[in-house]
Amino acid sequence: MSASYTNRVRVRSCGLLLNEGKLLLVELMSPVTNQWTWIPPGGGVEFGESLEDALIREFREETGLIISVGKQVHINEVIQGAIHAIEFYYIVNQEGGKLKLGSDPEISTGRQLLRNIDFFSREEISELNTAPDFINPSLWDELVR
Repeated sequence: MSASYTNRVRVRSCGLLLNEGKLLLVELMSPVTNQWTWIPPGGGVEFGESLEDALIREFREETGLIISVGKQVHINEVIQGAIHAIEFYYIVNQEGGKLKLGSDPEISTGRQLLRNIDFFSREEISELNTAPDFINPSLWDELVR
């Protein structure tokens, strides 16, 4: 596990992108559970960077997509062991780019945390190991209002 994720409060900005009724998720090795987990794209906010700018940058790094940031819909806090993260979740819209699994530029090629990317339907989500807890079939009711 990267020391940059531990023993400090980490602020993350994350995006919920629906396309034809399916939610975009990336699969990563969770530093919290040490299991492969499907999560919305996003990542750490750098000093002096807004939540929205961080989300645009992280989305492009992880997915290859250019997005616009919409309404904030969730705040999630994770405190487990040496991990403490505060996560802000936004609805996002695709404005350009081509979907492809990206990488974390702070981590070497052989130690990347990301391994997969895909869109999932409401029904498919229930079969996946997802995080945080609100990533479940009832999320669609909130997103399509």
